[in-house]
Amino acid sequence: MSFFKNVISRLKDGLVKTRQSLTRGLRSLLVGRVLDDQLIAELESALIQADVGVVATRQLIAGVREGYLAGRLKRGEDVLDYLKREIKAMWPEHDRQLRSAPSGPTVILVTGINGAGKTTSISKLCATLRNQNKKVILAACDTFRAGAVRQLEIWGERLGVEVIKGQQGGDPASVAFDACKAALARNADVLIIDTAGRLHTQDPLMRQLAKIRSVIARQIEGAPHETLLVLDATSGQNALRQAEEFAKTADLTGIFLAKLDGTAKGGIVVAIRSATNIPVKFVGLGETPDDIQPFDPDSFVEALFETESAVEV
Repeated sequence: MSFFKNVISRLKDGLVKTRQSLTRGLRSLLVGRVLDDQLIAELESALIQADVGVVATRQLIAGVREGYLAGRLKRGEDVLDYLKREIKAMWPEHDRQLRSAPSGPTVILVTGINGAGKTTSISKLCATLRNQNKKVILAACDTFRAGAVRQLEIWGERLGVEVIKGQQGGDPASVAFDACKAALARNADVLIIDTAGRLHTQDPLMRQLAKIRSVIARQIEGAPHETLLVLDATSGQNALRQAEEFAKTADLTGIFLAKLDGTAKGGIVVAIRSATNIPVKFVGLGETPDDIQPFDPDSFVEALFETESAVEV
């Protein structure tokens, strides 16, 4: 992940709303106070309001209460240090980088609901790969919305990337087939496939997604090598529910958490980790193609709990 520069600095900037809401709120709540049952109850409420999630909050509060009763946690400042350690420890050591095909093009299938920031997230991922000197092809498999195809074409023009498309209203799997053929013929390094925005409850669209997967699997060995779900961080608990439900119907390998800079409830990252085993691989921190960071738990927690004075230095 060496191609991502200034990770912590960018995360600090992107998490400013969350930090001002969650961390400043926690510091105001905890600093200078002696730990007791009342303070623990207030802490539990604050974590839930920050969209840390019920499951994660219960785990954290259970640890705080245990430390309090054992005499290890006595002051609010002790609790802040504890929270940092425990949140970092939620992510075991494993590879959060994109998977690569052993040979031929790597195929990345991208899904999510309309409005989550899917196309913009694809452009950011595409720009990142282009900066690595990867040859990228985009497939516009959202054939139901002309605007979606045109939006992808605009990003393709800006980034110097070919976009494979079909007839409006045509078979998305046919576009995916053509895109695979093009990626193989042009010796592309990566093929990114955009799909129609869908809800997990929309059975025809979920069947369509399965058909696309089947088509590309027959064309390119091991494809799709990545299936990324784009979630809108500003949607809070709705994003968590989408992650849980999509995991039941799609073979997800990672999450791209978009619009993290636009929410005061970045604690949703913790909630998703607690409720699913799907790794957050990337976070979106703005509107330009460069506003993307790999998700690193240590950097995330350090940026999240950074004091405002330290950020300004």
